[in-house]
Order: sequence, then structure tokens, then C-alpha cells
Amino acid sequence: MVEIKQIRATEILDSRGNPTLMTRVTLSDGTIGIAKVPSGASTGEHEAVELRDGGKRFGGKGVQKAVGNVNDVIATELASADPLSQSDIDATLLKLDPSTGKSQLGANAILSVSMATAVAASAHLGLELFQYLSTRVLGRKLKYLQPVPMSNVINGGTHAGNDLAIQEFMILPIGASDILESIRCLSEVYQTLGKRMIKKYGRMAKHVGDEGGFCGFGLKNTRVAFEEILGAIEAAGYSPGSDVVLGMDAAASEFYHDGSYTIDGKSVNAGELLDFYIDLEKTFPLETVEDPFDENAFDDFAEYTKKTKIQVVTDDLTVSNPEIVSRAIAEGAGNALLLKVNQIGSVTEAIEAAMVANKAEWPVVVSHRSGETSDTFIADLAVALSTGQLKTGGPARSDRVAKYNRLIEIHHLLNGECSYPGKDFMTAWRRF
Repeated sequence: MVEIKQIRATEILDSRGNPTLMTRVTLSDGTIGIAKVPSGASTGEHEAVELRDGGKRFGGKGVQKAVGNVNDVIATELASADPLSQSDIDATLLKLDPSTGKSQLGANAILSVSMATAVAASAHLGLELFQYLSTRVLGRKLKYLQPVPMSNVINGGTHAGNDLAIQEFMILPIGASDILESIRCLSEVYQTLGKRMIKKYGRMAKHVGDEGGFCGFGLKNTRVAFEEILGAIEAAGYSPGSDVVLGMDAAASEFYHDGSYTIDGKSVNAGELLDFYIDLEKTFPLETVEDPFDENAFDDFAEYTKKTKIQVVTDDLTVSNPEIVSRAIAEGAGNALLLKVNQIGSVTEAIEAAMVANKAEWPVVVSHRSGETSDTFIADLAVALSTGQLKTGGPARSDRVAKYNRLIEIHHLLNGECSYPGKDFMTAWRRF
């Protein structure tokens, strides 16, 4: 029987130049699995704890304590463990740190081992990671759904230094026939948008933010940003609403203070903000809105969900936590889940959150973080779960493009025999 022979973590840099972990799991047959952990900027207050060192080194953001926890505590406990049982591996990791939010060992430490073990196990079995997660962890048949990408083309909020409160303006290429056409579409729209932004606002407008979207200096409000995107879609030869629809991540907690929201130069209450969103839906082909209200505003999420037919995605509200997801479902606070593995801290818990959502007929959007690495785990996870949706930034910066390139690779590995949801991006997962 194959066993875990060695676990070693090291401190590396993420896409913002801040420290994160890379962990290598070596099995007794020499098979190796490597995982690199992402980090968020607009983080929910109920997320699992990302352990940082504090002090002066790296401005307090070093992760040597987390690295030490992997190399000294976790490696010792998992010595000779069975890497082919992801549930047992993750259960052991959770027992090692019973603290709230995994604050003792650090969710970043725990997740790095959880992910790397899954990668090692898939390599040992001669399976692609998405195949391993689907067949051996989820127990599904060999049937896969590629995701519609949610591509961030304009950054705002904490991801850019412009006047936009909304954190992400996204495009979804729903008119494509497969993932290859989909990625070509979003790339063409993105490149067209960049050229138009330079012409209209100057070269500063084409600078990119944390997630590869343009910073959009010169864009003064939400409507102008969407209008520029629509213009780029049409100029690239596509039809807004038919070939490409819009999405946004408001990340409203970032512009919420003392009971009001500051957006587009105005201070509004929750009711006024809801009316603002509804008006955007009437004006633009907007099909998905993430975190429209503060991370604790369950009632406001529920009110919006009642009044709209589009996808209301919970992120900071639910933080990929199965228990909180269950609460949101019970209260009708949203109708879709954003899934970030590092919000909860283990592969098994992330999958559980997705299953809780799907059982309630909620679609799931697998997501990157603003501080990313070249790791492509989430691309495989989206295909394995057949979520039909993947949010992984603009088609720029290698940390984002790596995920798109992995989806292209998966398409060819499957000889094109994988479905693409297109216009059914919110419901196609039900067939899988």
C-alpha cells in the first residue's frame, strides 16, 4: 500500500508579492504532489484563519509559522498515512487543529497539505486531478462539464485605485460552443476593451488590477464601466446578452460603513442599493451579482433574491462554510454559492459546501482569490464538481491565465468530449 513518505512546505510569493505556502507531498513510491495556496484581499470576517507571522519581516505577512506547522506538526502526524483517502487525510488535519477557524495551525497550512495530497494521489493512480476528484473523492462517473468563465475585465474596489466601488466587472461568454471558443471570446473582448480604454481615457486606464482586469482610471461610475464593456463586446464582433452577458462582484462590505453604502459618489441605505441593482438589471444584460450587501446582511440578501430573477452569489456572507451555507439557504439569502477552498481550509470541506448548495438547487461558482499563484487546482475542481461556472480573473497575468490554459488542456485531454453549459450556466450542473 502506498503511504505518505514526506511532507515539506516552503514560503513562496503570491501574485501580489506577499508570502504564501507551497507544500510538497512525497509518497512511498516516489510520486509527488505540489500545491500553492492563494490569499484574499476582501476577505469575509468568518473565513478560516490565514496564519501570518507578524513582526517586521514581509510587513508582518510572513508565513514561517504556518510552514513550521506543516513541517513539524502535520508531517509527523500524517507520516505513513494513506494518501488515497482524502476524507481521512482531511479528518486528521481537522483533528490536529480544533480551534475556531483553524487559527492554531493556520488554514493556509492545512489547505496546502490537503491539496498537495490530492495531487499526489491522482498522480499515483495515473489520473488527471479532475478525474481523481470526480471518481475517487466524489464517486461519480466519467462525465464532465466545463465551466463558463466569469472573466474580470475591469477591477475596482480594493483591487484597483480608481473611483469604482464595485470590485469586479465581469463578462461571461455564454454563446460559445465549447471552452476553446469561450476563452477566445473573452480574450478578444478583453483586448478590444483595453485598446478602447487607451483611446478614450489614456494609457493609465489599461493598467491591470490584482485580478488581471483593467484598472479603468477615468471611469467615474458603475454605469460608465458597463457601457464601456458593452461597447467592447460589440466592437469585438459579439452580441451583448446573446453571446456575452455581464456579471459583477460588488464586494459591498468594502464600501459599507455605519449602516450605509458609498457608491458612485453617493451614500445610500440597503433599500436604495437594492433599487440600484434592479435598475442595472433593467439597463444591462446583467445575469450574476456577487456580495451585493454587507457580509452579515442576511435579510438584505434575502430581499434582493426575492425581487430578482438573476443569480445572487454569496461569498463573504457564506465563506464556503457548510454550516453558514445551510443558514443562507434556510433564510433564502442568495441563490448561488461562491466556492473558495482557502475560505474553509480543506478540500473535503469545500466539496461538502458545494454539495450542500447543490442539494438546495443552488449553483456553485468555483473561485480564485485576488492573491493567486500558478497553481491550477481550482480549474480541475470546477470540472470535477461540474459546477458550470469558474471565476478566475482576466485573461492577463500568468496566475490567472494558468487556470484558463488548464481548462484548454483538459478539453484536449478529453478529446473535446466534455459539455459546455453556455446559456444554461446556472442550471447545467443538475445533469451531472
